[in-house]
Amino acid sequence: MPTPNFLCDMQKRIILFLTGLLFLLPVIAKEYTVDNLPNVHLQNEYRYTINPDGVIDTQSQNTIDRLCRTLEDSTGIETVVAIVNSIGNEDCFDFCHELLNEWGVGQKGKDNGLVVLLVTDQRCVQFYTGYGLEGILPDAICKRIQTEQMIPYLKDEKWSEGMVAGMEAVYKRLITYKEGDVSQEDEDDDDLVALLIFMGLMLLGCVVIFIAVWVSNRCPACKKHNIIRVSSRLISKKNGMKIEGITYECKDCGHIFEKQVQSIDQDYKGPTGGYYGGGMPRGGFGGGSFGGGFSGGSFGGGRGGGGGAGSRF
Repeated sequence: MPTPNFLCDMQKRIILFLTGLLFLLPVIAKEYTVDNLPNVHLQNEYRYTINPDGVIDTQSQNTIDRLCRTLEDSTGIETVVAIVNSIGNEDCFDFCHELLNEWGVGQKGKDNGLVVLLVTDQRCVQFYTGYGLEGILPDAICKRIQTEQMIPYLKDEKWSEGMVAGMEAVYKRLITYKEGDVSQEDEDDDDLVALLIFMGLMLLGCVVIFIAVWVSNRCPACKKHNIIRVSSRLISKKNGMKIEGITYECKDCGHIFEKQVQSIDQDYKGPTGGYYGGGMPRGGFGGGSFGGGFSGGSFGGGRGGGGGAGSRF
């Protein structure tokens, strides 16, 4: 029969063992999958933020929920924001792809769904868009929001501030977007690219003209560029064009030579008797507008094809 001292010793060991388990439980983070991630939106239509580990505070969670609700009511865009400590070894992009397509985030036929994922142990943030959002929220814009709005907070583990800042930027982009419109930043980028292309073409054109003039003003005998025009003669005129023979003399070697030059005959009168040239045809482009709206609803069977962006911090 166990002695009282033995029973007391066993009780102490059991207490120490249970105490150790309590300390270990917070260290062992739950690894989430698409199957065990709680779909809070199905339980409450006003909830869009999945925060089972309490990574962000309640106030920030409520702020994100309000942004997502307003966005869905105004545009029909459906959003899931998942914030967890761990998804094991699964890639953030693959997790988002599976989540959007398994849950059907976005309206069927419009595919206007968005998944935003933060995984703290991988230190990654991922945006994943449905097919219908790829033009409205392109990869470059997703990356810019992460880099400029979120990572400055997330790298310091300010999870709440980073997620709210990112979702506010996403909301602003989507709520103000109209089909055919681009943001001011996009316009600035496009203008800069267009200006650089124009300047490049102008420079190339100047180089080509310079080379052509340089070659044409060279003496065929001594190869020097010191020729003068001496005389010209008309060779032919036809259909508004004329060919002239231009005589040149080289001031260095005295060589005289002729070049045939084709140009527009300014005195030519066309078949109707009018002078060559005429005016540009008049006309215009018909106006048009883009329209259409989104209807609200729960997850409606949207699909995604790989749009979005991810960042490490």
